[in-house]
Amino acid sequence: MRKVKLYIATSIDAYIAGPNGEIDWLFTEGEFGYNAFMETIDATLMGNETYKLIAGFDDFPYKNQTNYVFTRNSDAAEAPYVQFISEDVAEFVRQLKQQEGKDIFLVGGGQINAILLEADLIDELQIFVHPIILGQGIPMFQPTQKPDVWQFVETKGYECGLVELHYVKKGKL
Repeated sequence: MRKVKLYIATSIDAYIAGPNGEIDWLFTEGEFGYNAFMETIDATLMGNETYKLIAGFDDFPYKNQTNYVFTRNSDAAEAPYVQFISEDVAEFVRQLKQQEGKDIFLVGGGQINAILLEADLIDELQIFVHPIILGQGIPMFQPTQKPDVWQFVETKGYECGLVELHYVKKGKL
């Protein structure tokens, strides 16, 4: 079965973007294992707001993957490199995990992260904590109803102050 992997950057206070989606605080002068990670996946999952942010980049970064963008708008316009999905997020991902292929990159954001966490569909967390406190913004996870227990795998520290935390699914409390 394919795994869903949340590979994400956050501030010390667990925000993945500023209040207006700002990500200019993210380190971009290193790849921090990103290229090796991308070799393990062939699909991405993201919410519509995250997609809009990424679509504004000079070059769409996931051209070589199958990209699923979840939206509440069933009439979403077509866009290069993505398939818009307006059906139930958890059920779609549950079926996707059963299909042949490499693992699945959960790009985010906070709403889809929480939905998949609640549905017990995230298998690994690779969290890159940047040495900044934003004070407000978009949280890594919207509030959820159930506690979730994770098993620590490893941590890596980088000279720039970035810390990588790696966890795998352990079970529900």
